[in-house]
Amino acid sequence: MKKKKSNFIVQGGILAMAGILSRIIGIARRFPMQHIIGDKGNGYYSVAYEIYSIMLIISCYSLPLAVSKVVSSKMSKRQYKSAERAFQCAMFFAVSAGGITFLICEFLGDFFAADVMEEPMSALALKVLGPALLLVSVMGVFRGYFQGLGTMMPTAVSQILEQIFVLIGSIAGASVLYHYGDKVGALLHNKDYAPAYGAAGASIGPVIGAVIGLLFLVFVYAAYRKGAKKRGRDGSGKVDSYPQILSMILLTIFPVLLSTTVYNISGVIDIKIFGSVMIEKGFGDVRTDIWGVYSGKYKLLVNVPIALANAMCSSIVPMLTQLMVREEYGRAKEKIGQAMRFTMIVAIPSAVGLSVLARPIVSMLFKGEVDMAVSMLHIGSVSVIFYTMSTLTNGVLQGINRMRIPVRNAAISLVIHIAILYAMLQMDMGINAVVYAYILFAVVVSVLNAIAIRKYLRYKQELVRTFIIPAIASAAMGIVIALLNLLLAKSAGNVVTVLVGIVVGVIVYFIILILLKGINERDMRSMPGGRTILTIAKKLRLM
Repeated sequence: MKKKKSNFIVQGGILAMAGILSRIIGIARRFPMQHIIGDKGNGYYSVAYEIYSIMLIISCYSLPLAVSKVVSSKMSKRQYKSAERAFQCAMFFAVSAGGITFLICEFLGDFFAADVMEEPMSALALKVLGPALLLVSVMGVFRGYFQGLGTMMPTAVSQILEQIFVLIGSIAGASVLYHYGDKVGALLHNKDYAPAYGAAGASIGPVIGAVIGLLFLVFVYAAYRKGAKKRGRDGSGKVDSYPQILSMILLTIFPVLLSTTVYNISGVIDIKIFGSVMIEKGFGDVRTDIWGVYSGKYKLLVNVPIALANAMCSSIVPMLTQLMVREEYGRAKEKIGQAMRFTMIVAIPSAVGLSVLARPIVSMLFKGEVDMAVSMLHIGSVSVIFYTMSTLTNGVLQGINRMRIPVRNAAISLVIHIAILYAMLQMDMGINAVVYAYILFAVVVSVLNAIAIRKYLRYKQELVRTFIIPAIASAAMGIVIALLNLLLAKSAGNVVTVLVGIVVGVIVYFIILILLKGINERDMRSMPGGRTILTIAKKLRLM
């Protein structure tokens, strides 16, 4: 498998499409899960998953980026043996860290669930999730290795395969164990056993998905190794020692680990603060259900378009690493501008669409509480824009070797986030306080990161084509979708309303975007499927 010289936007687009498809499959999983285990079961699952996510961050979240960064740097210098040693050292770290966090979940799961999160019934789901930590850690090394080679396809395919089997395993597991828990609960006169066991059953899916995704990557790696000998000899006589390589990886892992931990630990802190204040105010009996709506409906939906930023980050870091090694600072600035413009072209209309179509989307996908989730989307869909921006700018800073800056900025944002969240909860704003604080965190990170990029790279972001024109096109799109929503709300079902709204919205948005010169031929050619869009635009005489 030769390293492709494809445009990084195309590679990022491939990964983005896979990421968004994976998130859609994730929503497809949550839909029957929600029907099976209810809001309370989703609440237990979400609490367990928040702890699992922190363990995942500690063990392997930064591994793909670290491996891709080191491998990309070595490959650009034709140091193939050193690149292979980077893979081996990263694998050692993954097995060690993944194994330790797996054991922590198994032996300390009750403590984390009961004493830290104050949800003892979520412990079983956490213990079931534990083995996935080791599997995903190893999988992260393979993904980072291929990303460092310049190809996102193995990562993209493995993500889709993983999520398909997560879907199958979660639904089957939730159904079987929910009914078992119902029987246990009847014997013990406790209705919480059914949703708790259902959440544990849903946790089987991530383990099965990780096994399948890992097997696929092992197969691809084996095929790559067979053809690697044809690549040629090292272009340099230098081969870094294992301690040197491990040091490079660790020096990349730990800053990324710290920033990612701070970036994501807000979810755990939010659960803790929200739960404590709700108990204090006499609403402790409904806090799990409310949190289930927030995490299982609102956050699930807004995270779908945010997958684009994660993909672009995975693509731009190795690209920027190579450009910085070659001291091509002008091209680095160009690539940053491209990435930001591409993500905003998608993120801004996504935020508007989620807000306008909130009710039919939620009603179509979920049962139970609808009004609360719709309200959250009306308020918080703008988080898509700022989380996309903050994620991408984190990747940029990591790509230009300013590893500590995202840590500092995330820490500052977290302190502000906690203070504002607690104050708003004391003002009886309820779960909306969590939504507002969630947005604020991303806004502060985005601003601080933008200041840092401008300082260290002397980079100035273009505003009109990146933000203003997409915002105008999105506003027009939103008006059209809102009118369609009014027309179709009574005469058509939620499915028809959503599908028609998306199709018409996309068409309106891109027509206005093209007419306002928000996107040009060069941009389209660099996008996945862009040549087809360009051909259609020319036939319609829009360009």
